[in-house]
Amino acid sequence: MERGRLERAGRTTALAAAAAVALTGVAVWQLSGGAQRSPGAGVAQGDGYAALPHVSVQTSPGGCGTGWASGHPGLQVFDVTNSGVSPADVQLVEPRSGAVLGEVESLAPNRSRPLLVRLAAGSYAFRCLQQDTDAVTGPTVTVTGDGRGTPAVVPVTQQDLIPAALAYQHWVAGQLPALVTDVDALHSAVASGDLAGAKQRWLTAHLAYERLGAAYGAFGDVDGEINGPRSQATGFHGVGYGLWHQGSTTGLEPVAAKLLSDVQGLAAAWPKVQLDPAVLGVRAHEIVENAIEFELSGRTDYGSGSSLATVGANLDGTAEVLSLLRPLLTSRVPMPQIDAAMAAARAQLTADGSVPLGGLTQPQRERLNAVFGDLVEQLAPVAAVLDIRRTQ
Repeated sequence: MERGRLERAGRTTALAAAAAVALTGVAVWQLSGGAQRSPGAGVAQGDGYAALPHVSVQTSPGGCGTGWASGHPGLQVFDVTNSGVSPADVQLVEPRSGAVLGEVESLAPNRSRPLLVRLAAGSYAFRCLQQDTDAVTGPTVTVTGDGRGTPAVVPVTQQDLIPAALAYQHWVAGQLPALVTDVDALHSAVASGDLAGAKQRWLTAHLAYERLGAAYGAFGDVDGEINGPRSQATGFHGVGYGLWHQGSTTGLEPVAAKLLSDVQGLAAAWPKVQLDPAVLGVRAHEIVENAIEFELSGRTDYGSGSSLATVGANLDGTAEVLSLLRPLLTSRVPMPQIDAAMAAARAQLTADGSVPLGGLTQPQRERLNAVFGDLVEQLAPVAAVLDIRRTQ
């Protein structure tokens, strides 16, 4: 898998998917839609929600939530305008718990953006977080009536995520010695000219590396050397291409030796690495997203036919991240649905067996695409709810 290319894109996709699922009352935060625009006439008609009721709301340090004085239940749009002089985040919250129903991020001064949300009976207020100022909470508005609303979720803090990040670092540290051993065995097989043994050991080592998906952002440039594209003529793909395409180990010993050196260096440096706690939620979604883009597309198969096995290793990595984050996720996202989607993806991989990706029948491929499409959608809210948000 090519690493690190989707970090911001993964977060954007996750947030968008969370917004879409939230309309069903299942997932988490509703988000603003559309581009920032100048306030004024035509906002409601141009935001794609013209058929829904609109309320204009102002945000500024001295007037958070101005314009909203009474509420009604159901799906509706708040046209949020930043009247301040600096960018602002705006959240619709339940004042008592601080739980968030919707948000507009990085709203520029004198710009508006629509916030789509479904309200149930309850008490709500806007919380305005102007840059370089303390958070301000506007007046509480009471909504009465019937109907289900967008679920509200209490934001996480960096302190909430630190235990999971430390546990994951410890888990990775426990995996790295075996990875070094596997790559050492691969190098020995290549150096001795054992083609069949080298192929077998390549797969074992490569899958061991692929299980470490959530850590790749902390590996730095060495990740590209270890698992980057074949054009670099290094790492797993450089060795793998030679083994399967030239059908011999000739000339591959220096490449395998460099791979071993890089993996040994990674293991030696890992105790000094500080994994950013904020990345775990994104990785839980992004590992599968990367697997779909790079493995299930066949883009990173250089002859081994191991794409499905690699996706299975990616699922192992995702499962490890979810297990560590589960205490934070249980009250915030529908974990039974995520668990079911993970199980369905695993079952489909098992059903397809060791068939190379190109050998799947059309019905098999359609089922594989369907279960992984559902899984990446179910995982998207994880990234959304575990994104650290300012609340003060």
